[in-house]
Amino acid sequence: MWQKLCFMTLAEESPGAGAALAERPTATAEAEDDSFAEEVYSLPGGEGVRWCIQCGICSASCPNVARMEYSPRRTIAMIRAGRRNDVLNSNSPWICASCYLCTVRCPRGVKPTELMHALERLSTRYGTHSRRVSTPAMYRAFVNSIKNNGRVHEVGLMMEYYRKTNPISALRMSSVGLGLLRHGRLSLKASKIKGVGQINAMLKKAESLGGAK
Repeated sequence: MWQKLCFMTLAEESPGAGAALAERPTATAEAEDDSFAEEVYSLPGGEGVRWCIQCGICSASCPNVARMEYSPRRTIAMIRAGRRNDVLNSNSPWICASCYLCTVRCPRGVKPTELMHALERLSTRYGTHSRRVSTPAMYRAFVNSIKNNGRVHEVGLMMEYYRKTNPISALRMSSVGLGLLRHGRLSLKASKIKGVGQINAMLKKAESLGGAK
C-alpha cells in the first residue's frame, strides 16, 4: 500500500514550472525494486527520505526545477516506490546547484541537497548516470587531475572534459584560454605537489568506504 501511495505522486508535476516540465519523460514501466529505497536510506544524505511528507516545498524552492526531469519531491516519491532505473538515469541529481534552499526550508529536515549528492554517488557507482548532462565528466576530470598531480591542473582538466563531452565546444572557449595563458594565469605544464601518494591513499580509503570510484 505504501509503495502504491508513493507511486501515485509520480504522475503529479510541480505547478508553475512552465513548458519545460511538459518535456520531461514519464516514469517507465519499471519493476519495483524494494532494495533501492533501503540502499538510499543507508547513504549519508539519504536517510531523510523516510521523513518526507511530500509537501513540495523543496520543488517550489528549487531554482533549477524546470530543468530537472523529476522534481526533488517527485524524486523522493520514486525512491520510495523503488524506481531505481528512472531515478539513477535522470538528470535531476546533476542539475542540483547545491544552493540549499530546499534544505533550509524543509519542515521535516530531509536535506534534499545531500540526497541529490547521494544519488550522484550511486549513479557513478553503477555507471547509470544520465547521458544528457556533462557534469559527471567534469567530476571525473577533476578527480583524475587530483590523482595525477595532487592539485588541479586547469588546462589538463578542461582538455579531458572537452575530449569526453564535446571537443568542438573547446573552440568556443579558446579565446578565454589564450587570454589566461597570456596573462600567466594558466600553465601548460602540470605541477605536482609533494605527497601525491598520500592524496591517492585518502581517495582509495574513501572508495573503500563506499565512495564513488
